[in-house]
Amino acid sequence: MSALAAALDASDTGRVSAPPVLLSIPSYEPLAARLAAVGRFETGEVERRTFPDGERYQRLACDVRDREVVLLAGTATDADTLLAYDLAHAVVRQGAARLTWVCPYFGYQTMERAARPGEVVAAKTRARLMSAVPRAPLGNQVLLVDLHAAGLPHYFDDDVGAFHLYAKPLALEAARALGGADLVLAAPDAGRAAWVESLAADLGADTAFVSKRRRSGAVTEVARVEADVAGRTVVIYDDMVRSGSTLVEAARAFRARGARAVFAVVTHLVLPGDAVERLRGPGALDGLAGTDTHPRAREVEGPFVTVRSVAPLLAAWLAREGDADAIGRR
Repeated sequence: MSALAAALDASDTGRVSAPPVLLSIPSYEPLAARLAAVGRFETGEVERRTFPDGERYQRLACDVRDREVVLLAGTATDADTLLAYDLAHAVVRQGAARLTWVCPYFGYQTMERAARPGEVVAAKTRARLMSAVPRAPLGNQVLLVDLHAAGLPHYFDDDVGAFHLYAKPLALEAARALGGADLVLAAPDAGRAAWVESLAADLGADTAFVSKRRRSGAVTEVARVEADVAGRTVVIYDDMVRSGSTLVEAARAFRARGARAVFAVVTHLVLPGDAVERLRGPGALDGLAGTDTHPRAREVEGPFVTVRSVAPLLAAWLAREGDADAIGRR
C-alpha cells in the first residue's frame, strides 16, 4: 500500500495524517515563520538562485510526495506571481497529495471588471493562471483574504476550491485599540459602506460615511459627510491602502466636521513610495493599522503604522480545512 493510500485508509475524512509541508516564496518568508509558530506544519525547503540574465532557479529540497502542501505566496507583484506558480506546479509534479495555495494578497483584485471597452480584466486572468496548476490527487485549494470584490473566487476554475477568509477579528481589534469606547466607524466611500455597517454592529459604534462626486476623469472630491463626528474619534475602515489619497480626503473631510482625531484600519498595506508620508501629513491621519498580508507591511511598521499578523487566522482556517461556519465558500 502506498503512503498516500495508507494515509487515506487511516482517515475517513480524506485528510493526510502527517502535518502539512509549509512552503513560501521569499517575500512571504516572515509571514511563513509566524504561521509555522502558531500552527502544526513541517517547514519545507526550496533551493533558489538567480542567473546573470535574471532568470530564476528553484528546486524543491524536501520530499512532498503523498503529503499535504501549504504554499504561502501572495501575488503582490508579477515576479511573485510567477515564482509561486512555478513552485506550485513543481509541488504537484513531485507527488503532493493536496495543494493549498494561501494567497494573503491577491494582486490586481481591483481590476475585476472592464469599465471601458478593451480593458483587460486582470483579476480574472490571474485567477485562471492560478487555476492552471496541475491538480493534486486530493485536489487544489486557494485561500484568499479580504478581497476587494467578494465575487472573485468565482473566477477560479470549478475544480479548484476557492475560499475567501475575512480578517474581521483583526479589524475589530485594531478599531477598538485606536478609537476607544466612543469611536465612530467610517467608510471612505460607498464601496465599503456594507462592511463598515457590519463592523460597527459588532463594536456597538456609530457610523459615518463620505459621499463623493466626480469632477473629471479620475479626479473626485468629497461632496458631504453623513454623520455627526464633532469632538469624537473617527476610525476609517477600508480593505486596502495604496497611494493613500482616498483616506487623506476622507480624513480631512471628517476633521472639517470637527473630529477630534482620525485613524484608519485597513487589511492590505500596499503603500508604495511615499504613501506613508502622505498619510501622516498635515490634516491627514493620526495613525494607521493593518495586517501583514502584503510584504510591504513590515517595511513600514513603526510608531505611525501598527501591523497585526494574519498568521493565527490562517492557521485556524487550515486546521479546520474550510469550516463553512467560519468562511465564505463559493
